[in-house]
Amino acid sequence: MGIDNASTQVTEFDYIIVGGGSAGAAVAARLSEDPAVTVALIEAGPDDRGIPEVLQLDRWMELLESGYDWDYPIEEQENGNSFMRHSRAKVMGGCSSHNSCIAFWAPAEDLDAWESEHGATGWNSEMGFRLYKQLETNENAGADAPHHGDAGPVKLMNVPQVDPCGVAVLDACEQAGIPRVKFNNNATVVNGANFFQINRLDDGTRSSSSVSYIHPISERKNFTLLTGLRASKLSFDENKKCTGVFVVDGGFGRTSHLAARREVIVSAGAIDTPKLLMLSGIGPAQHLAEHGIEVLADSPGVGSNLQDHPEGVIQWEAKKPMVTESTQWWEIGIFSNTVAGLDRPDLMMHYGSVPFDMHTLRQGYPTADNAFCLTPNVTRARSRGTVRLRSRDFRDKPKVDPRYFTDEQGHDMRVMIAGIRKARDIVSQPAMAQWAGDELYPGQDVQSDEQIADYITRTHNTVYHPAGSVRMGAAEDEMSPLDPQLRVKGVSGLRVADASVMPALVTVNPNITVMMIGERCAELIKENA
Repeated sequence: MGIDNASTQVTEFDYIIVGGGSAGAAVAARLSEDPAVTVALIEAGPDDRGIPEVLQLDRWMELLESGYDWDYPIEEQENGNSFMRHSRAKVMGGCSSHNSCIAFWAPAEDLDAWESEHGATGWNSEMGFRLYKQLETNENAGADAPHHGDAGPVKLMNVPQVDPCGVAVLDACEQAGIPRVKFNNNATVVNGANFFQINRLDDGTRSSSSVSYIHPISERKNFTLLTGLRASKLSFDENKKCTGVFVVDGGFGRTSHLAARREVIVSAGAIDTPKLLMLSGIGPAQHLAEHGIEVLADSPGVGSNLQDHPEGVIQWEAKKPMVTESTQWWEIGIFSNTVAGLDRPDLMMHYGSVPFDMHTLRQGYPTADNAFCLTPNVTRARSRGTVRLRSRDFRDKPKVDPRYFTDEQGHDMRVMIAGIRKARDIVSQPAMAQWAGDELYPGQDVQSDEQIADYITRTHNTVYHPAGSVRMGAAEDEMSPLDPQLRVKGVSGLRVADASVMPALVTVNPNITVMMIGERCAELIKENA
């Protein structure tokens, strides 16, 4: 049915997906493979076609705090950087149209734990690895890597190893005891480093969920893409069956209703999905009552269990000119452990070939145009936050409180401090002698645990990986708003598919896993149709 909203008169469909992001696009594409059903995909932002800063991967940093960003502030942090923003994409493809397209299969241990530890029956590495293979066309596919896919919609490529400073970083990692490894090689990397795989086409176009799943199917007669429509509330009948969604053309347009004959799938992301559920009466009863919202289903877990990968930064002035071209400027990943015996790394770093002073400049630290950085992050953070309503007005940004570095054991800060020290160890190796100039921040005078913790608290960022806020779990678990089929408990005809469903955030960059969740959601729907 095309993409011209003005000419679209149909207001009733078999399936409606709310949110054209990483998972939602996959759900829509897979469901509409059946010509006997009609599928509508609703996206609040614009179509990504014709927007070069979105489509060209190497321009991704232009999108932060732009018109294509919901740009959510966070609540005042007890132990963290309250200036921090959560970038959430306002464009087709969602955060896969916004991010640096780092493409990881999640560790098997992560996916198996969803089932064994969190009660999400059927969600395990066997299922996940099957769907990673199904969704990808991987440059490494072939006889030597039979686990990889060669016919999926999402194109994965190896980052060319042409950045000389980046190559030196990997040499230094080896000198520091962190070997070169191959990522996505059917084994969990506990201690290793290399250039990433990324989801990108040969011409530099990002292989986002929109480019991969939606562009090729835009002319399907049973598929309707509705952009520029913002969901304000879900509708239900007297039996608590979800019957559709109320949408507004922009923030102050007229409200209309789109009806779903079979199911509605909410794929609005880990911040906006719990918000929409709460606006629709599904959430903690007391919180809803505070905002005058009638309780349809008392679900205390909606908006709870918010997780993220907090990120620090350490930057050096470069002695030699840094690269002026890059696939996406953050081309290398480094994994390590801060304690022995773990089956998954508790520390990851990204190497950036550009200055990164987003949170240091305001604190008075020096900066430079010719610089490189490492950004340690806590892969399995134990702090848990919340998403709550600011008001019953759908236009108001929700209250996002990640509660960074509030875990009682102090695990998250301990890992971050160790990460700064590990980064210094890497860059102190002989391989970096020709590259590493002055340490700009935190600076060589910052040495004690207390000094490093103070620096982290004031300057840390996020890797922009919020997850877990509408988690799936066992049917009897009242803190899991979803059952393992991604169905919202307490109502019918409603599922969720996005990063919010993760019981525990995966160790690695999660975007490909979110696409995998969309693939699985479509399978579950087809199995029950």
